[in-house]
Formats: sequence, C-alpha cells, structure tokens
Amino acid sequence: MQLVDKSEKLVGVCYDIRGPVLNEAKRLEDEGHRVLKLNIGNPAPFGFDAPDELIQDVIHNLPKAQGYGDAKGLFSARKAIMQYYQQKGMLDVAIDDIYIGNGVSEMIVMAMQGLLNNGDELLIPSPDYPLWTAAVSLSGGKPVHYRCDEQANWYPDLEDIKQKITDKTRGIVVINPNNPTGAVYPKAFLEELIEVARQHKLVIFADEIYDKILYDDIQHHSLASLADDVLSVTFNGLSKSYRAAGFRSGWMVIHGPKQKAKGYIEGLDMLASMRLCPNMPTQHAIQAALGGYQSINDLVLPGGRLKEQRDITWQLLNEIPGVSCVKPTGALYAFPKLDPKVYPVVNDEQLVLDLLLQQKILLVQGTAFNWPEPDHLRIVTLPHAEDLQDAILRFGEFLQQYFR
Repeated sequence: MQLVDKSEKLVGVCYDIRGPVLNEAKRLEDEGHRVLKLNIGNPAPFGFDAPDELIQDVIHNLPKAQGYGDAKGLFSARKAIMQYYQQKGMLDVAIDDIYIGNGVSEMIVMAMQGLLNNGDELLIPSPDYPLWTAAVSLSGGKPVHYRCDEQANWYPDLEDIKQKITDKTRGIVVINPNNPTGAVYPKAFLEELIEVARQHKLVIFADEIYDKILYDDIQHHSLASLADDVLSVTFNGLSKSYRAAGFRSGWMVIHGPKQKAKGYIEGLDMLASMRLCPNMPTQHAIQAALGGYQSINDLVLPGGRLKEQRDITWQLLNEIPGVSCVKPTGALYAFPKLDPKVYPVVNDEQLVLDLLLQQKILLVQGTAFNWPEPDHLRIVTLPHAEDLQDAILRFGEFLQQYFR
C-alpha cells in the first residue's frame, strides 16, 4: 500500500502548546510522575470552576438542546452578545452580525477561511497565539509577523507594521489583552493602530478573550468601539473570564461598514451553515454569563486569587539572576526573557523538555508563539501561589545548573 502522508497545507503549521513536549509529559504521567502543567490556560484543573448559574442554565435547557439549531447560534445567546457590545458603544451591532462557534478557535479558522485567497497576507503579532498563524496557513494565506516591543510594555511596533504592509495584505490581528505577554493596550495606542488599518483598508481581527482579566485598575477598550468606519471582527467567549473552557462556546462579531463586506459575510454564512450549528447545550450559558454577576472581578482585584498569582509569578521571575519579565496587566500568563549573555539558549524546545524531565514542570518555549529568538518562555499563572512559588524557585535552580 502506498504511504499516506499529511496534506501539504500542514507543512510548517504547528501548535506547540500541545506539541512534542506535552507528549513527553503524558508519558511521564503514565509512569506515575506528577507533572505541574504550566503550559495551557485551562482554569478548571486549578480549581477555577464556572459560575453555578451557567451550569444550572445548561442543565435546565438540556432537554431543549437535542436537535440542530440556527447555523449562527441560539437567538437568546446572540441577543445577549449583541447587548453586551452595544453597552460597549458598538450601537449598530445586530443579531445577524454575530456568529457563535465551538470556542473562539473555530471562529478564528472560519474567519480566515472566509477571507483569504492563496497568497493573501495577514499581519499577526510576534509573539502571537499560534492558532492565528496556523489558521492563516491552513487557509492558503501567508502569515506576516509584526514585532511587539518588549522595551515598550510589549506594545506592537507601529513602524514595523507599516513596513510590512503590501498590496497583498488583507488584515491585521490584534490580541488584547495579549497572550502570551499579558499586555493591555491603552485607548490612544489602539486609535493609532486603527488609523494604520484605515489608511491601508485592512480588516481588523480583535482577539479579546481576556477582556475581563485585568489587573492594577487597567481598563480594556474593545477595539471595534473606537471606529465605525473600519471593518472589524471581534472574538470572545466563555473559556477564560467565565472559567468554562470545556464548554467550547465562543463568538465573533462583525462591526463597521458591513455594506462593503457583503461577499465576506456571505462566505461566513456559508461556512457557518456547513458545520450545521454550534454546540447547542452550552449556548444556554451565554445569556447567564454576560447578564449575571461578574465573579471574575473578585479574582483580579487586590486579594483575589488571580492577582495574587500574577504578582508572585512576576516578582519571583525577576528575582532569578539573568531573568527579566515585563509585568503582565491582563490575561493569565507571564513571558519572561532569559538574558542570552547569562543563558545562551540555542534550542528553547530542548530547554523546556530538559526542564520537564528534570523537574517535572511543563512550560512552553517562546518560539512556539512565533517569537524569533530562543530567549523567552511562557508560564501560566493559574496554579495556587504556593505551587507557583515552588515551580519558579525550581526553575531558577534548574537554570543555574543547566548553564553551569
């Protein structure tokens, strides 16, 4: 029999957050080892449960959720999403501008498939959430990475963005709050970025899944609320702020001059119909989530568990000689830098693999987020403070011994 190989579309596509190092971690667990997984922003394993009212609404409506629903999603859920964004100032958002999907991940892939022709370019931040890069490649497009500046609180480098725009550039991705850096962009900066998109007629793809996970009185500005004349697609869902990652319930919202995007919207409608409908049972949690008590606020304020864990992670990382970390102001991650003069890392994947084997701690290498140099790592700040403290101290000891 002839060998069956993978599609050429998958050449160069990677998602190393769940890559080879995770496979090695699973092997260790199968052997009976306890591995502290600081590789993925999955709240539930660390004791962050979804609000009870979300679960109750899903259970209550389960008998009515057995059949197919609307291709774009449940009307009551889309209405709640519409009202949420209208309160943010996006007054012209209508029910039909909203698509619900099986997590934001499905929405990202759908948005790229509906837009890109072979060879089209899309600007994506570096570092990025790697699903964006993968989705562009799978859709036949070319991901073009613009640099985020660590010396400027990880804000995107506007000059680098401008230099990388060509006649093939279709849009720009903005991840705010950012994964993996934890940066949150101020209103004035977002307005500058919008002006670049306006001048070059780019679609803005705003990934805002962490919009409620904010620290130190930082305010989040939904990008689409700052411009009515630039087409934007905003992504959000229940995974992070509502600790319901397994519900796979996310959405995207079209905003701006929709009359100029009729063809794109027709394509999205077609793709939505092809998957029949999103997960029906968990859509019933959306209205309760957006309209109910926002318990996430208790977790990010002083004394809240997420803020405490962010603080100790940032503090202890900066206490390791040769390690520096810009303070995250949002999301669930830290993205520390290893000084190349102190730690001359050549292969950061091998570094995290050796850390796993020696210390049973699972991190993700910075190059997995399309960062070009092997000098960063991403650490998830979801474990209890004492577990984070133990892990980071052991990480520091590992570095000292590894480069002795």
